[in-house]
Amino acid sequence: MASVFPHHPPVDYVPREQTNVVVNGTEPTDVLQILSSEAAQEILGALRDEPRTASDIADAVDRSLQSVSYHLNRLCTADLIEPVETWYSEKGTEMTVYALATERLVVQFSDTADRSV
Repeated sequence: MASVFPHHPPVDYVPREQTNVVVNGTEPTDVLQILSSEAAQEILGALRDEPRTASDIADAVDRSLQSVSYHLNRLCTADLIEPVETWYSEKGTEMTVYALATERLVVQFSDTADRSV
């Protein structure tokens, strides 16, 4: 019997073109610390080609769902990924679908607006 819930409908989502992270010594940024994690980097790599659920990501990076969920929360807080859709399992359980929030991350050591000419 087919489920009344869609299992994996297509996700129509386009990430931002670029996000700038400014490292200026006056306001701390957690982005670099979050990105220093091997697990976080693997998760970002798994999301490079397509949005996925936490369990799909855990399978792709061969890590526990608990570990992946921890890193997903940190990556969302840093605005590197974001929830873009909700899918439903065959049992009707809601599953959040995550995608990269940006195509390019640029680290700057000063804000170009702060530079004097």
